[in-house]
This record gives sequence, C-alpha cells and structure tokens, in this order.
Amino acid sequence: MLRRTLSSLMLVAAIAVIGSLALVARLGAPPTPTATPAPQDSGITVEYLGWSHYRLTSPTGKVVVTNPFINSPDSAITLDEAIARGADIIVVADGHGDEQGQTIELAQGTGARVVTPAFEMGTWFAEMGIPRPQLSFTSPGEVYRYEGITVRILGSVHGSNPPRPSENVYYPGVAASFMITFENGYTLYFSGSSAATMDMMAWGDWYKPDAVIAHISAAHEPRDAAAVVKYMSNNNPNLKTVFPHHHRLQPQPGGLFRPADLRTAIQEAGVNVNFIDPNPGQPYTLTK
Repeated sequence: MLRRTLSSLMLVAAIAVIGSLALVARLGAPPTPTATPAPQDSGITVEYLGWSHYRLTSPTGKVVVTNPFINSPDSAITLDEAIARGADIIVVADGHGDEQGQTIELAQGTGARVVTPAFEMGTWFAEMGIPRPQLSFTSPGEVYRYEGITVRILGSVHGSNPPRPSENVYYPGVAASFMITFENGYTLYFSGSSAATMDMMAWGDWYKPDAVIAHISAAHEPRDAAAVVKYMSNNNPNLKTVFPHHHRLQPQPGGLFRPADLRTAIQEAGVNVNFIDPNPGQPYTLTK
C-alpha cells in the first residue's frame, strides 16, 4: 500500500512539472526583476542664485531655500520666477536686508515654511505679513522637522538688525546657522554669516555634514572662513564638498575676499574637499 501511494505522488509531481514547463514554453520565462533606484538614492541638487541665495532640492523634490536675497545685483532669478518654481522651507540666518531678502514675498507666494534664527524674528515676520502657521518661531539649539527634512538651528557670531522694526519687535534676536538633513541622510551645513567658532568642531563631530556652504564677505578673513570648514571636518569623514556664499560675482572696489581665496585658505588649512565656485543657476548634484 505504501509503495502504491508513493508511486501516485511521484506521478502527480511529474505531471505538475511537465505542465509548468509547457506553460513556460507557451508564455516565455518570467522577466528578471530589475532594481529601481529609490528617490533617496538620487542625491540632492544645489543651485546658486546669487549672494547667499541657494536652492536645495531633496531626493523627493522638496525645496529648501537659503537667504533669498532675490533683489541682489547678481540675482539669477526674479521674484516671480522664484515663486513659480516653489519652495517648501526657507531658512533665514539673520534680520539683515541681504539675509532675509525677499523672504516675506516668497513665503506669501509659495506657502513655504520659514525657519527663523530666533523666536523674536518669527514674531517680526508675522507682523510683517507671513501667516503664523508658516513660521517655526525657533531659536538656536532647537530643531524643525518637515516631511522628512530636519533643520537644526545652531549658533552664529553675527548681528541681526532688521531693515525696519515692527510694532512690537525692534531687534529680532540672535543670528543663526543651520544644519540641514534631507530624507536620504545627506547633511549640509549653511553657515549663515557666522565667524568661525569652536562650537563648530562639536557640530562637525555630532552631525557629520557632507557639504558646507561657507560665508565669505568682501572684508571677511579667508583663514576664518577656512576655519569653519576645518572645524566641520572634525572627526567627520563625510565632508566632501564646499560652496562659498555672500559674495559678488565680479570683484568690487575694496573687495578683498574672493571664492578662490577661500579655496586657497582651505588647502593651506590641510582640509581635502571638493571646492565648487558655482555658476549661477547651474544645478550641481551631490551624493553620499
């Protein structure tokens, strides 16, 4: 009886195999699955739009804008174009006219969230017409999260006087710098207008940014700006890319500090990074 049962099972299995082979012959072998890269694998896109205005596009299409001084003499974009292209987050390093720039108009036109360097500046923006739900009201040491993007508000050695006071805010608090981490973990440090501070060594160690956008004004000391980059490389093997900001495209009378000077100062500081002096409006893709 057992032998007859085993024989029957083997016959059924053989019929199933023959049937499967016939089906493959008729329909063809199933396609070999191919791996489709996830959006998180595609890196971020960086565009320089003049002065300290950068547009950072995340792997999933979220847009972070830094210091949108769209009315600068070297701006590569108009306000209407900036609004049409959209924005999700605007980070503003301080209250100076060339830092907050056209934040109010851009936030009103796009609905972007505005990450402030101080609670007082959030209040100032609200009184200047940005809807309160779009404002973070954050200060250094705090974190703002939006749809997979994390913005850490960090310190800055710089002033923050606004173009004009609001009804209740005469001085909008301290300046800030920002550590921005995208959905795929890519992290970029935007220095704002800060001078170098030893705190940056801790931030480089803790957050391990992959890129830095470093401040260089006409009167800024190149070694100080290079120190920002060096400090961000502290115990941080991730740092590979550096961009400059806060500069005119053409040398101005009395202007002493150019992007090439920062490149040289970084080399003299012994930091090995890819320094990019960006062409306005040209997209640069950065990956881990």
